[in-house]
This record gives sequence, C-alpha cells and structure tokens, in this order.
Amino acid sequence: MLESVTEYRAQFGELFKYLEWTFTLLFTVEYIARIVSIGKPIRYVLSFYGLVDLLSLLPSYLALIFPPAYFLVDIRTIRLLRVFRILKLTRYMRASRILGDAIKNSSAKIAVFLLVVFTIVIIAGTLMYLIEGEEHGFNNIPHSIYWAIVTLTTVGYGDIAPTTALGQIVASALMIMGYGVIAVPTGIVAVEMSEVKKITTTTKTKACTNCALETHDKDAKFCKRCGFGLLN
Repeated sequence: MLESVTEYRAQFGELFKYLEWTFTLLFTVEYIARIVSIGKPIRYVLSFYGLVDLLSLLPSYLALIFPPAYFLVDIRTIRLLRVFRILKLTRYMRASRILGDAIKNSSAKIAVFLLVVFTIVIIAGTLMYLIEGEEHGFNNIPHSIYWAIVTLTTVGYGDIAPTTALGQIVASALMIMGYGVIAVPTGIVAVEMSEVKKITTTTKTKACTNCALETHDKDAKFCKRCGFGLLN
C-alpha cells in the first residue's frame, strides 16, 4: 500500500524491493514445506488457502517474467494480488475460525433476511417512482431502487431526495426501518458465534498431516475428516 504513494515509492523504493523479496522467499519456503509435509499435496494446492498462498507468491515471480517496462503499466493488476497475503493470517487466528463457522451456520437465515431486504427496496423504489416521478429526479424504477438501498442502509448520499410530503413520509419510514436492518444480521451472527464458542471450547488445535484440518476433539486419535492418524 505504501508503495502506491509516489513520495514513498521514490524515497524508499529499494527498501520496499528488499522487503518484498524477503516476504516472498519466506512465503515460498512455507508453501513448499506445506506441500512436502502434507499427505495429499494436491488437495492442499487446490484448497482455498492453498490458492491464497499461491496468489500471494505469484506477483513477485510474474514481475520477473513480465518486466514492468514491457507489460501493462507497472503490472499493477498482478502486483495487487499481494493483498491475498492478508488472508494468510486468518488461518492462525482462532477467532477468525469461530467467526467463519458462525457465518456459515447462519447463512440460511442471512439469505432469507437479504431476500426480505431485497423485496423491501423493490417495493420502496417502485412507490417512490410513482409518488415523486421523473420530474423530481426519480427517473426510473432501478434508479429509485438505488435510492431505496442508500436510504435503507442509512448511507444517505443525498444525490436524490424526495420533495413531496408523501415521498418524505415514505423516506422517513424507510430510514427508521434501516436501523432494524442493521441490527438483524448482527444478532443472527452473534447467536451463532456463542453456539460455536461453546463447541470450540472443548476442542484443541491438532493439525492433520494428511488433510491439514486443525480442529479435533481433545481425545481424538484420528482425523474426523479423512481418518488419518493424528500425531501426539
């Protein structure tokens, strides 16, 4: 990110280059070590974090193959893939696994909630198109739905605003409803997180050398995913 600032790039360009290759080499060693140590390397390479690891390495090596002076503009598109290194950190955080499990468990409820929100903005956008009309900036229903989304989420850009009394009443109701919209998914995920935490308190991290699954029961001797023996 700092490299994208012109002043910093000019002043610390060499330092950024050394740091970039230091991290790249460390991540390369880790990537190779994971492939060598795991029982089924192809499964790891094609897994989510395996692809994240690969995308974390590619930019630096592709920069050698396609020099910036001859391929695109400083190959920013490729170099921006380094942002995937942030995702590498999540696997080492127990809290991120709890949050991920909570979101996964509540996905059905959140999907229903989003469907309800989608229905609300369509109805509200259509109403505002009928009430305000094109003369007040609500040019069409999709444009009005955009206004409804901005209003329901309490963002309020202000690029479109109702001017009639009835339109302002509908807008006010939608704004108040927006507070509930923000609270509902938070409550759903919070409940699931408390349930997941109850379960994970009885488990400990013990990585399987065959499939890399890290969470098993305390007294587990075999991996619950692939059945491979766990090391003590």
